[in-house]
Amino acid sequence: MERAYFQPAFEPQITIACELPADIAAREALLDRAMGPKRRRKSSEKLRRGRLPSAGLAFAAHDADGSLVGTVRLWDVRLSESGTHALLLGPLAVDPSLKGAGIGSLLMQRAIEAATELGHGSIILVGDEPYYARFGFSSEKTAALAMPGPYERHRLLALELVTQSLDGACGTLKASGRKCKFSQSSVAV
Repeated sequence: MERAYFQPAFEPQITIACELPADIAAREALLDRAMGPKRRRKSSEKLRRGRLPSAGLAFAAHDADGSLVGTVRLWDVRLSESGTHALLLGPLAVDPSLKGAGIGSLLMQRAIEAATELGHGSIILVGDEPYYARFGFSSEKTAALAMPGPYERHRLLALELVTQSLDGACGTLKASGRKCKFSQSSVAV
């Protein structure tokens, strides 16, 4: 489903739609520009490697010219000890030349809306709480959660889409989504 959004501060038309195979090369180039070469070494990336994003939860932002200017994807995970299922959000990236234009916020709003519509209970991410708090994320429900590799504990945040969906959740995040037969950089969903 495509949705057109207008940002008063920047005023370009931004279309948020499900990612298509035609977006793959532009997405990977955008992620390299926005996140740098070390992006593939992060603990979050290790959970995504070899997996497909959760069905219906890979989004691309395009400007009026059709250029890809932002991306966000969500991935199925479960917590090892409690078995709780959740989504892992990331990476969220916007073309560095458009930083501050509100595109990241539009992508976050769409991702949360779609995850809710699809019946998911919660979203977990590793990120800056001052940014993600505006969308309802906090570290309140993550004290008993852990990433499978190095990470900064205070940056592990969660949002319950269904009240109490993370009550009793504990353990290390494990990938649980659909496996892909090709490298994830070559797969769009």
